[in-house]
Amino acid sequence: MTYKYRLLTLSLIIISLVQLPLQLGSQESRTGGQAVRVARLTPEVRKAITDGLAYLAKPGVQNDDGSWGGGSNPVAETSLSIMAFLLKGYVPGRGRYGRVMDRGLAYLLNKSKQQRGFIGTPNNHAGMYEHGLAILALSEAWGQSKNPRIRNVLRRAVDITLRAQNKAGGWRYNPQPADADLSMTVMQLVALNSARESGIAVPKSTIERATKYVLSCQDEITGGFKYMPNTSEAGFARTAAGVMSLVMCGQSRHKATLRGLDFLKAYPEKKFDKGFPRFHYSHYYAIQAMYQSSEADFQAWYPKVAATILAQQSGDGSWSGGHGTAYGTSISILVLGVPYRFLPIYQR
Repeated sequence: MTYKYRLLTLSLIIISLVQLPLQLGSQESRTGGQAVRVARLTPEVRKAITDGLAYLAKPGVQNDDGSWGGGSNPVAETSLSIMAFLLKGYVPGRGRYGRVMDRGLAYLLNKSKQQRGFIGTPNNHAGMYEHGLAILALSEAWGQSKNPRIRNVLRRAVDITLRAQNKAGGWRYNPQPADADLSMTVMQLVALNSARESGIAVPKSTIERATKYVLSCQDEITGGFKYMPNTSEAGFARTAAGVMSLVMCGQSRHKATLRGLDFLKAYPEKKFDKGFPRFHYSHYYAIQAMYQSSEADFQAWYPKVAATILAQQSGDGSWSGGHGTAYGTSISILVLGVPYRFLPIYQR
């Protein structure tokens, strides 16, 4: 099935609300004659997400300027935090967390104004990554927010991304068309697909060139994905990102996508350990790839990663992360909450 974003309208929320909630458990169902474990959202998972959102909304956790995080990547932490609230179905400007979300969105909008459309942290190796995350958060929030500034900010941000694509079809750290790497290119693909589905013009040729770059990063022997073409070895995190970006670009049945999925599934079980390198980043993409791949793949994957994440939550509802507590908390919620399907990114 070709993966396609769908706007998060009121009717979609209503449909999602009446679906039976999944629960994390060990029940089995029969699909094609094979036993498939059923991943469900238990009360423990729902409580973990609720407590995590309550933590993000605490005074002092969200900064006075509306941002989250105290490190070097506040735009990234703010964008992910906004998406965590959206995942559960909360709406900017309304309800329990409406004001909290509005303040976070205002921070991103002000960043754009201060930096002439660029939303990432300047002179930072993660600048374009932050810029892409901000585009993703703003485009997902746009249909639910009453703030008219979001559309114009999105257009300017997308224009910057389009101009920064290099000749090979990829992106790198800064908003200039220089070199490229897989991780940054995947982030821009995620952002551009979301913006396009929200109504912002994105040339088809841009997506096609980026897809070609992602394909060039696949290792012909293992089927995994490398950081750059013809350099380094295939890795788990890079493969998860590469596979998910191909799925989003309508290449779910492409040979490269299927080989990448096989690489992820065959990777040693240490991938589910709490100390696995880039655990959050890896599983943010991997869980989406499995969800889009098939029900069987998702049901085999989700209980394992969910169990690890649940075991790491602190008493105050937060999770630690390699890029700060707001990062760890928000991205843990985004991984745990895939079955909620409120965000268009999690729709099949």
